[in-house]
Amino acid sequence: MKILLVHQNMPGQYRELLDWLVAQGGHELVFLTQRRDLPEMPGVRRIVYRRHHVPAKDAYGLSKTWEEAAGYGYGAAQAAAALKAEGFVPDIVLGHTGWGELLFMKQVLPDVPILGFFEYYYRAEGGPVGFDPEDPPSEASRFLLQARNAVPNSNIHVVDRGLAPTYWQRDCFPESFHDKIYVCHDGIRTDRLKPDAGVSLNLGRVGRISRDDEIFTYLARNMERTRGFHIFMRALPQIQKARPSARVLVVGGSGASYGKASAEEGGFRAELEREVGHLIDWDRVHFLGQVPYGDYKKVVQISRCHIYLTMPFVLSWSLLESMAMQATIVSSDVAPVREAITHGETGLLVDFHSPEALAGQVIDVLSDPARHGHLGRNARAHVVREYDFLTKCLPEHIAQINALVPEDRRIRL
Repeated sequence: MKILLVHQNMPGQYRELLDWLVAQGGHELVFLTQRRDLPEMPGVRRIVYRRHHVPAKDAYGLSKTWEEAAGYGYGAAQAAAALKAEGFVPDIVLGHTGWGELLFMKQVLPDVPILGFFEYYYRAEGGPVGFDPEDPPSEASRFLLQARNAVPNSNIHVVDRGLAPTYWQRDCFPESFHDKIYVCHDGIRTDRLKPDAGVSLNLGRVGRISRDDEIFTYLARNMERTRGFHIFMRALPQIQKARPSARVLVVGGSGASYGKASAEEGGFRAELEREVGHLIDWDRVHFLGQVPYGDYKKVVQISRCHIYLTMPFVLSWSLLESMAMQATIVSSDVAPVREAITHGETGLLVDFHSPEALAGQVIDVLSDPARHGHLGRNARAHVVREYDFLTKCLPEHIAQINALVPEDRRIRL
């Protein structure tokens, strides 16, 4: 099959599918992306497209997102037209709808089916906006959020089929979208993500640590409000006081992936260090930054208690991956997490807004990890059953792709 994949941050949500297609062989794969920093991937032709237009810094706020998306869309369409001129006409286009790259794809490839990834529909209520009373929305927020939805509102008419990775994410979109969007996660390679009783990690001056050490963990792409970094930091003093031998490993950058960045020098982490730093034993806190994937796995595997916090927002891969590695997880009690974790069965849920509740639950796990051991085992079993890439997600994605193309071009499992 000839497949055109479109995602600004290659491979994005197509990571596992792309690897599988390459390993299968026999497919012609072209990837349109903005990323220039990737090494060449055998079996995949990468095309870095240029944005056709960038809005001015003082562009009108209510139309700026659309103006930016149109620039991305026209740039991607021009790249697709160049591919078509040289003879590459795909059997299907797989692409993310969030930034606008698919907006004009039908003008270039009118007879090619498009399967679009729908990640999030911006809402004034029920999502991260207004969820944290410390960060109230402005009077203009609901208007700006709805203006951002011009992109998915257009894309639902561009695609032949849509995809959302979780039901909560699908349900963020208007009901009129739902019949066109199927729900299936990108998939977790549970065959590669497993617990490891013999795992160890070099912690610099502390030396090598293992499962014999009392370790708890927090990780996020970036340490920010949406992922509850402030709640974690405010819980630390209480946890450290109750568990004087415990060390915490913190993985994540100091930027902002979601929501506005901190205006403080040093970012949101610096804000929290100034707020609660005098109450924390820094000799037992280890900020590891953004680490290679292999080290990230070791961090989770070595953890006696893994903290995953989020406002009601897109579910992180790391939660399901941590469940696959049999971690005992304490997480925030919000709807997207409840889709993956059942309290007391596959993890433990606490009020996002309560550092005291978070601390108490983490202390309880660290005090008696054996009593909570069933949570990790159940979590892994749940992810294997519901989110495994090879046995659960891949067959569904291939079936949906095949339904859009002629029988003689379909992918065989």
